[in-house]
Amino acid sequence: MVQPLLSHRLIFVTGKGGVGKTTVSLALGLAGTRRGLRTIVADMNGEGDTTERELAPGLFQTSVDPQSAMEEYLEARVPAPAAALLRNSRLFQAFAMAAPGLREMLCVGKFWDLAQSERRTSGGGPYDLVIVDAPASGHGAAILRTPRTIAEIARVGPVAHHARTIAETLLDREFTAIVAVCTAEEMPVNETLELRDALASAVDPLELEQVILNARYPDRFTPADVRRLQAARPGLDTTAVATIEVALAEAARATAQAEQEARLREAFRDRLHTLPFLFEPRLGLPEIERLAAELAA
Repeated sequence: MVQPLLSHRLIFVTGKGGVGKTTVSLALGLAGTRRGLRTIVADMNGEGDTTERELAPGLFQTSVDPQSAMEEYLEARVPAPAAALLRNSRLFQAFAMAAPGLREMLCVGKFWDLAQSERRTSGGGPYDLVIVDAPASGHGAAILRTPRTIAEIARVGPVAHHARTIAETLLDREFTAIVAVCTAEEMPVNETLELRDALASAVDPLELEQVILNARYPDRFTPADVRRLQAARPGLDTTAVATIEVALAEAARATAQAEQEARLREAFRDRLHTLPFLFEPRLGLPEIERLAAELAA
């Protein structure tokens, strides 16, 4: 299912908060390593480890911080004496971090750099695949528009040129893909459909390459099973009734999820891929490996 998706060099993963974007991003990363791709998963929390550390063979992870991204930009594109002066200027630092959209532009620029076959970061090795664990849908869509906005504001000069280059890369559907992660609940499904419409209505339209429905409950009970369970409750002891109620609750949840999945299937058809709910107290690397296998199936 994800084989065409993994042919891109840069993948943005977004979706409503709490739907499992980070888990899916890592699973996509592991799916990439299964194809022999040197892969990195990057977020823009700004609070994690900004080094590029290896989680598993061929899979790396990093956290992008606007401040460090700006310092890298100055080092790569500004003559050394001027770059040192700007790095040490508190006024410049305060202005740069407060300028509308510049923080996001610096982060997107870092993601863009990670995806280049020849990186501007000194000592940075190239990656075959960069997966961006992006912010939630609304903010994520705005970030994708930031380079174009900065280019229009700056108009001329190196910043405008660099912003236009990044904007063109984001529009290149062979290079960049956008993936939405969703759970089978009404609010996340609504937000996914709104994200699709927002991307399509932009000045430079974008499209969701795939939608990944995460944590789908199994359909363990047929309607006939449910009727038999309901009919069996009278006369049973408390423990047996409680067990049946748990089963009925799971059946109801699966039915509700099926209704939301049908909405997504109607909207995205073969671009929708489903990942199962994993009944584990916590998700570690073995569980994410299982999800990667599901994505690759």
